[in-house]
Parts: sequence; C-alpha cells; structure tokens
Amino acid sequence: MSKTDSRPAIIITGAAKRVGAAIARALHAAGANVIVHCNQSRPEADALVRELNELRAKSASVLQGDLLAYNALKGLVDQAASVFGTLDGVVNNASAFYATPIGSIDEDNWSELIGANLKAPLFLSQAAVPYLRKTRGNIVNIVDIHSERPLKDFVVYSATKAGLAGLTRSLALELGPDIRVNGVSPGAIIWPDGTSDYPTAERERIVQQAPLKRVGTPEDIAGAVKFLMLDAPYVTGQILAVDGGREIAL
Repeated sequence: MSKTDSRPAIIITGAAKRVGAAIARALHAAGANVIVHCNQSRPEADALVRELNELRAKSASVLQGDLLAYNALKGLVDQAASVFGTLDGVVNNASAFYATPIGSIDEDNWSELIGANLKAPLFLSQAAVPYLRKTRGNIVNIVDIHSERPLKDFVVYSATKAGLAGLTRSLALELGPDIRVNGVSPGAIIWPDGTSDYPTAERERIVQQAPLKRVGTPEDIAGAVKFLMLDAPYVTGQILAVDGGREIAL
C-alpha cells in the first residue's frame, strides 16, 4: 500500500491483549495507524483490529509472526512497513516471563527468554532502522523495573530485561539524531496469566512496597508509551519507570 495520509504507522509486538492491546488503543486514539502483531493470539488480534477499524476505517491491521524465528524478523518488519506505506514507530512489547531458579535453568529456558526479551527487540529494531531513518521515527522498548533490581528466582528473565535496558540506551546512542529510542519499565501492572507465582499474600506484599499502595493499569503503561512515542521529541535514551514508586522503595 502506498502512503495515503500523514498519520504515523506504528507496529506493536504482542499487541493482541493485555498491555500490548492497551498500547495499540492509546496510540490509535492519538491518531496513529497501528499494526497489531501477534503470534498465537490471532482471534484476539483480529477482534482488536475490527474494534479499531470501526472507530476509524483502514487504520489498523494484524501481522502474525513468531519472534523467535530469527530469519523471519526482517521480513516481518518489511511487511509492517508495507501495510500503510511507511513505518514511523516500533514498540517492542512482546515478552516471555517465568521463573528460572538456579539449579533448574536449561538451555531451552535461556534461548526462549533471551529470544523473546532481547534478541527479537534487537533484530526487529535493526531491520526497522532504514524505514525509521526516513520518517525520523522512534522505538519504545517495554523493559521492567527488575532490569535494575532482579526478581528472586527469575534469574534469566531479570538478566534479559537488564540487557534490554542496556540495548535501549545503546540504540539511542547509535541511532541519533534521526531515531529516538526509549523504554518504559512497568512495575506491578497486571498479574501474569499463571497465578502460582503470585498468591494473594505475595500480591499484597508487592502492592504495599509501592508508595502509591496500588497496582497500576495497562493504560498507565500505554500512556507512557504514547508520551515517549508521540509527545517527547527531545527525549532519547531514557527508561521511564511506571510502578507507583516501587522502584525507589525496593
């Protein structure tokens, strides 16, 4: 498709549900055209795109692909750029999260967590650079407050998010002045789908650590992404914690 309007086109990985869907909705409400990436959540992605297209015709599209398939990542970005004839932003939101206590870690854990949380954001961003240079676009990575203060028993996950924080700053240095790169670090926003690691008592303990004494919402993260993506032209290399102040209390 050739570029037909001046609206920015932004791809959000893992955008079919939860925080990713909130980011897609927020960017769309701010006037962007959005590419909703998914892997296994195609029904949810299709439903979200229908919702957004009902609000503004031909403003959203689904892009399905496995981010662990390294050789397909450049093609995925090329497809994203072809949807609206431009690519103005990349939100690296997709993530893998599960415990890996010392003594239980195997190479599959390492490959999956590194692949989803660090390798895919790097190679997707690299593939997007030629498009983003043309549009003076930007990249927002969804990091984690545990990139700075590791989460017990989540050894590999914490290391991958620390790597993503470093990648964010490194890319900002490498890609300026044409492309801005920033990150958002969520705290307790929405509990994982699996509840075994977060029983009620543990959830309450986490909430009480934060000065604001409550969990956040996906919309809190989406608002921070929208700010960095669309409203912060002189901000790059920064990682914004959205955690109710929990980071300063840990």
